[in-house]
Amino acid sequence: MNPSVITLTTDFGYRSGFVGVMRGVILGVAPEAVVVDISHEVAPQDVLEAQFLLERAEPYFPPGTIHVAVVDPGVGTGRRPIVAKTPRCFFVGPDNGIFTPWLDVAEVRRLDRRQFFNPEVSLTFHGRDIFAPVAGHLARGRTAEEMGPIITDPVRKSLPHPSLTSEGIVGEIVHIDSFGNLITNIPAEMISETTNPIICIGKRKIKGIADNYADATKGKPCALIGSHGKVEIAVPMDNAHKLLGFSYGRKVKVLSG
Repeated sequence: MNPSVITLTTDFGYRSGFVGVMRGVILGVAPEAVVVDISHEVAPQDVLEAQFLLERAEPYFPPGTIHVAVVDPGVGTGRRPIVAKTPRCFFVGPDNGIFTPWLDVAEVRRLDRRQFFNPEVSLTFHGRDIFAPVAGHLARGRTAEEMGPIITDPVRKSLPHPSLTSEGIVGEIVHIDSFGNLITNIPAEMISETTNPIICIGKRKIKGIADNYADATKGKPCALIGSHGKVEIAVPMDNAHKLLGFSYGRKVKVLSG
């Protein structure tokens, strides 16, 4: 591997400049690195939403990419900073379950070699002082083995799985995109054999699965399979989140019509 692409996923937003600071640290270590933003609008402290976005994006990056994810409610506590090396890429961030989808194939190491950190390490900004410089050193060709010892008990935390009940499929909203579309955890293949599907959320019932946004009626809720391969609820030319008032964790059922 000769990594030179570094991605960033955080809940920092852009107003406070934290993202720019991390970019500056990375480029100070590895000026040749290509730094790509996946998202900085993860819901605050929502480790699972960050995991969802990263899992959706990771397959589209070249082998050797270094994925830095900093959604870190435990910063400054005893939670471990880690690097996870898989056959395809690296993940750098807190040991709080954010990298769970890759842990079965990863070699995970605790970051404890301070020569790869910033000289001063803040208790509240490990993105700047630990994760960004470590990513920069990996991009310059330093190995994961140099970063610290192997750990065998990384924290695991997974998105909820939909269930198949006597009534139908039961899932929930796991992500709300920038258009206000409500993304569920129900995969397309799970509803492929459902006859005349009816998607139920709250008291709303949506009949059928639209092929795309344009095929649905403007201003009326519809269901479709998004680019992520999951059922989503949208309101064409409007914002489903604001219009319907549903948010993370809301149950969604798929029944046969």
